[in-house]
Amino acid sequence: MEEGMIPTREQAESLWRTYNDDAALWRHALAVEATMRHFAGLFGEDPDLWGVVGLLHDIDYQRYPDQHCKVVRGLLQKEGIDELIIRAIESHGWGICTDVEPQSLLEKTLYAVDELTGFVAACALVRPSRSVMDLEVSSVKKKWKTTAFAAGVNRQVIEKGAERLGMPLDQLIQETILAMRKVAPAIGL
Repeated sequence: MEEGMIPTREQAESLWRTYNDDAALWRHALAVEATMRHFAGLFGEDPDLWGVVGLLHDIDYQRYPDQHCKVVRGLLQKEGIDELIIRAIESHGWGICTDVEPQSLLEKTLYAVDELTGFVAACALVRPSRSVMDLEVSSVKKKWKTTAFAAGVNRQVIEKGAERLGMPLDQLIQETILAMRKVAPAIGL
């Protein structure tokens, strides 16, 4: 790949598979990709670029879980990936595992939706349908208050992400549900 490259969807998937083979991580990558594409459309941004960022955002997680968001720069620079993508990926760990603060709309969106896609998936999986297709915001908000439910999901990050986007939490949840419905079969929901 040439310097400063923005990979195609196919190149991004190939790169992801170079470092990962976990099916659950792949479903998460697909959920975040779809959600980023959806929000790019809402904001009038480039859905292909945003989708690639979503797909690659956890590229280092399987091999380097203790260095998540810290080794991604080296991995992606070696591949010639554009700085815009690298910085966006680093910033989704802001306050958790990096000090790269989300600044651009792309970065703020990834920060807001990464954890939320996991929470929405968890909410869908406890429904009788085990699907996101009939999941409503009210069901997600009901589970939100139960701290023992999906305890690994950092709700404060999601709330802070919504605030940084200037979007009400309910709207962020609704749009994330709608985005995930677009790929429901691929993500097992």
